[in-house]
Amino acid sequence: MGMHVGLLTSGGDCPGLNAALRAVGRAAQDKFGMRLTGFRNGFRGLVQDQTVELDSKQLSGILTLGGTILGTSRDKPHRMPMGGRILDMTPAIVETFRRHKLDALVCLGGGGTQKNALRLQRAGLNVVTLPKTIDNDIACTDRSFGFDTAVGIATEAIDRLHSTATSHNRIIVIEVMGHRAGWLALEAGVAGGADVILIPEIPYDVAAVAKAIQSRTRQGKLFSIIVVAEGALSKDDATKVEDLVRERDSAKTKEAQAKASARLKRFHDKHVDNAIGLTRQLEELVGQESRLTILGHLQRGGTPSAADRVLATRLGTACAECVAAGRFGVMLALQRGDIVPVPLEEVAGHKNLVPPDHPLVRAAEIVGTCFGVAP
Repeated sequence: MGMHVGLLTSGGDCPGLNAALRAVGRAAQDKFGMRLTGFRNGFRGLVQDQTVELDSKQLSGILTLGGTILGTSRDKPHRMPMGGRILDMTPAIVETFRRHKLDALVCLGGGGTQKNALRLQRAGLNVVTLPKTIDNDIACTDRSFGFDTAVGIATEAIDRLHSTATSHNRIIVIEVMGHRAGWLALEAGVAGGADVILIPEIPYDVAAVAKAIQSRTRQGKLFSIIVVAEGALSKDDATKVEDLVRERDSAKTKEAQAKASARLKRFHDKHVDNAIGLTRQLEELVGQESRLTILGHLQRGGTPSAADRVLATRLGTACAECVAAGRFGVMLALQRGDIVPVPLEEVAGHKNLVPPDHPLVRAAEIVGTCFGVAP
């Protein structure tokens, strides 16, 4: 009999998830004769045994669909809200895996999913993962599916906002997602011809941003487009974060570490409104009418791009081959054009961030883009 494989999607929804499910499923069934069971709503579905049989009918017609037919959640196996308490549900997941006589579990998700999958591997399960996120911040892969679609959506938004910026001679600030990585802001900003791009990896000076806008005005350019990543930090805020991280990492007791972590969380919770404050600051410093657009969840909705469908298909089929070969504890990654298995230990807990000297940053600077740093 063929292998029995479980599949789930975890974390935020993302264009390309269904394309990846389809690729894993079709390759697993048609080439390797595997039986597939989907678990609904991420890792919670494993705990509560919420299943759906993934046959050819279920996998048909989903290549172009956004979202995920399995549903998703941000639940963590080792810290899951259950009945008003936070419990370690890893034993329940192991029991579900064994009860269904699964040979492997395929998890499609972002950075958090990679860490959760590693925990399940260490608990004795055969796990393989695929990298999805619009942030492109998963370690050890050049691209994650969902990112290309999000760049396209953000770029189209920037293109459309150009017309209102020019018509009203305004500063338009556009906040894009990306968590604490600047890839989405960088690529969409360059593609959309942004005048200023602010990313987490390059702390900015608001005075330098204002100066760049004023310089444009003197050149007769009466509008400015500013793309800011949600995790972008001013130099002062970046120093505060460094101090809090240092305090947390040097804490000698769990209690002290918990307090420092709580302070760091409060800072990031408050930082959510950063783009609002930045827009007001620029209006005051420059004396020019400013408007803010927050793209939010628009960036990860809708039909996946052709590039994301292709990447999801390559990753999904490679995943089925990996499972058939009995290779577990890995994430399938895109590296220099090839799909390769990478040990989860090398992925989990690590981030793919924008190097400040990245060639695209340099190219943007050459065409006159400001990154909030004084020349």
